[in-house]
Amino acid sequence: MAQAKSLTQTEITTILTHIESLLFIGLTLFELKHFDKALIPYNQALILRPDSTECLNNIGNAMYALQRYSEALLHYDKALVLRPNYAECLYNKARTFLKLSYLNEALLLFKKAIFLQPNHAESWFNQGVTFLELKDYDEALLHFNQALKLKPNLDWLLGNLIHLKMRMCIWSDFDGELIKLFKGVNSNQKTITPFITLPLKDDLKLHRKVAESFVAENHPYKPILGPIIEKSPNKKIRIGYFSSDFRIHAVSTLTAELFELHDKNKFEIIAFSFGHDDKSLMRERLSQSFNQFIDVSNLSDLAIAKLSHEHSIDIAIDLGGYTTNSRPDIFAYQAAPIQLSYIGYLGTSGAPYIDYLIADKTIISLDSQNYYSEKIVYLPSYQVNDRKRKISSRQFSKKDFGLPVNSFVYCCFNNNYKILPATFDGWMRILAAVDNSILFLYAENKWAQSNLIIEAQKRGISSERLVFGEHLEPDEYLARYKICDLFLDTFPYNAGTTASDALWAGLPVLTLMGESFASRMAASLLNAIDLPELITSSQEQYETLAIELATNPAKFRGIKAKLESNRFITPLFDTPRFTKNLEDAYIKMYERNHADLPPEHIYIEQEPS
Repeated sequence: MAQAKSLTQTEITTILTHIESLLFIGLTLFELKHFDKALIPYNQALILRPDSTECLNNIGNAMYALQRYSEALLHYDKALVLRPNYAECLYNKARTFLKLSYLNEALLLFKKAIFLQPNHAESWFNQGVTFLELKDYDEALLHFNQALKLKPNLDWLLGNLIHLKMRMCIWSDFDGELIKLFKGVNSNQKTITPFITLPLKDDLKLHRKVAESFVAENHPYKPILGPIIEKSPNKKIRIGYFSSDFRIHAVSTLTAELFELHDKNKFEIIAFSFGHDDKSLMRERLSQSFNQFIDVSNLSDLAIAKLSHEHSIDIAIDLGGYTTNSRPDIFAYQAAPIQLSYIGYLGTSGAPYIDYLIADKTIISLDSQNYYSEKIVYLPSYQVNDRKRKISSRQFSKKDFGLPVNSFVYCCFNNNYKILPATFDGWMRILAAVDNSILFLYAENKWAQSNLIIEAQKRGISSERLVFGEHLEPDEYLARYKICDLFLDTFPYNAGTTASDALWAGLPVLTLMGESFASRMAASLLNAIDLPELITSSQEQYETLAIELATNPAKFRGIKAKLESNRFITPLFDTPRFTKNLEDAYIKMYERNHADLPPEHIYIEQEPS
């Protein structure tokens, strides 16, 4: 029997050099974000050296980037069998578990990676993100701070750290941190993501710059699927709604009736759901509202875009933008000939592949269009609402929530990260000026509650004048608004769904309007219900009106009566009229596209009632 020929040292060196060359080519393609192409040299290298843990790890990274997570884990596991203490691979496997929401498994692996490489800032940061997902804010803060010490310019770290502190209402050195943050943005550093920019500063130019930078880095345009073959222009227009929030969520709270009211004789309405099924009545209702309801939660972004092509979607609507669990790459792959953003994200996408943004003339003035990368679709009113929302018949009293019986109750049930120190300063001045007034707040977490009490005391307001409400079922949550007197909005990120909730329950909303989309949201709602007198344009005006409404009973009663009479005769809760206006906009978009005309601003005028 012939013996296998031993390789000479020269041959071994040649093979190793070839492997190194293949790995270099793969890494170059990976850095250029050609992840599928990077797999070719990686796999060639692996054939030459099946025990290469570096090859296995790199293939796993490419699979991760392609959202082929099970295959990524398979390759990481193979590498770790050969090299159990391979810190980089442990980190990558942990990152994959985090992406898949296997949070406890991710924690164990991040901990091991940090033990092996204590100075690896990325491991500290991502373990902090994992703790954040688990609502363990103390640990998240500790890990973010450690990552900051190790690598102050780590991508997206500073913005996430500041956002966590905002959720906890930790405001020490808030102004200094913002200066550092925005200095980084102006130096083209990757310091903050789009969504968490909105509550921090009312600056249209900044919002567009952050969005465009984020898209270029993370979600560049990649129209690899080719054009969609047009069918007959006489067919129904196919509308695809894409969301992770087809469940009990603010987006579905607003849009549920819209999907039911769409004219199914003119439009075919298809849901692409990539969020979890919470088995709720809302989920069941939504699943019955579309012509087709497709669960695509186990598909990659590319596969979802392909599926959209297969269904000949004409107009794809992104209901998430840059909010939690959104998937912008579906649109980067050009899921439909026309793509637009609505309701989930209150700002410009900064993406060249999003053609239109739904708004109204309050939210985006005509002279601020150039701060948006999209063409603007101007509807008579912006926000859709669900008239079927039930308000519990339970008659709450102030005592039920620990509120003094004879108090004037200001409230704000916005998320805590929307409360800036300047807003809170104003609220405390209002309480100081109005005897027997109380501020009723929502506390997302224990840290926010205790810190807000401390901040109030610093400003001379006793802790008894802040009351915190807990989570309630939707119908009782709405009924709770009835024991409040005035909703105080946040700035620069206004109330959206919460403002609609309050108005639906008969509670007036006082807002401060700025320049950005998010800072004009509540003003849009108030104009749509014909209560412009509750829109202010300066902090001084906001505080003065809040005090006046509490101390001038006649004026306050007039506002309440006007709100009650306007609920069913103004556009805000006229869902059929909104649906018709939106459909008119869809038709205009479709006709322009079918005529080979580029997107242009669209104006839908309100028909007389």
